[in-house]
Amino acid sequence: MMSNAATLAVENLETHFLTKAGVAKAVDGVSFTVGRGEVMGLVGESGSGKSVTGFSIIGLVDPPGEVVGGQVLFNGENLLELDEERMRKLRGNRIAMIFQDPMMTLNPVLRIDTQMIETLKAHDAGIKDDEARARARDVLGQVGIPSPDERLKAYPHQFSGGMRQRVAIAIALLNRPDLIIADEPTTALDVTIQGQILYEAQKLCRETGTALIWITHDLAVVAGLADKICVMYAGRIVEQGKLDDVLDHPVHPYTVGLLGSVPGHNTRGHRLYQIPGMTPSLLKLPGGCAFKERCPRADAACDVHPEITEPVAGRQVRCCHPHLEGQAAS
Repeated sequence: MMSNAATLAVENLETHFLTKAGVAKAVDGVSFTVGRGEVMGLVGESGSGKSVTGFSIIGLVDPPGEVVGGQVLFNGENLLELDEERMRKLRGNRIAMIFQDPMMTLNPVLRIDTQMIETLKAHDAGIKDDEARARARDVLGQVGIPSPDERLKAYPHQFSGGMRQRVAIAIALLNRPDLIIADEPTTALDVTIQGQILYEAQKLCRETGTALIWITHDLAVVAGLADKICVMYAGRIVEQGKLDDVLDHPVHPYTVGLLGSVPGHNTRGHRLYQIPGMTPSLLKLPGGCAFKERCPRADAACDVHPEITEPVAGRQVRCCHPHLEGQAAS
């Protein structure tokens, strides 16, 4: 990891969806920082607000969604105050996003070389075609696409789903951005290619200082990639800290449950642990702690909305009854 100067500082971010059934607080007071060359894992179940957090940062939340509060400071500049023209200059250049569905990135009627060269020219009008093509070819090779010269001449429909995703990842890497937001980009890839992508992502961050937010529900991916981790539940970050600290000694009951449901954490021959119940609807969140109806530690104290505390040095937790057994309190 390089310098820890904050490339991105998210402060009390709030994103709401205004529906006929009421207001869904998809992102509710989220705060974190990502430094130069740092990889942050954003983890949680489906519907926890991970992807909406990423879309909110890069300015891609459309009605009925709306960012209603907070700050998103990118190299000291508040992205929430910028006009669309300024945001377009940043997107795909200094900030890149890798979507879960590669067809959100690729145009089905244009060849891959056309799309990659135009991406480079959109932010560097002086680049020559030969230089742009060479960079596109090199990046395709980085993400494990064989015969990149030939593949540049192909159309998206001539690629498998996994190959399309690798092209989408390559496009995000083209301009060597300061920040990459990756929304479960390796879900469609086999384990070998996934490992190669994770290696290239770490290498990019280490060598260029790119900050990376890796959004996933897969703790195994984060364990081999991230420097620190934020665990989300029902629109809020419930625990964050250094990766090894959180995975080795989780404090929030939800984090404990997530780790307990990983097959490697279960005793051989025993049933796989699962967190009881379902994630609550964002339109009908219980009063107080959103996790209380699924939490074995819940009591009357959980009827009050828990504030963020630091019960262990370097660990921010939103819980009335954190797991502090065997840990030194801060």
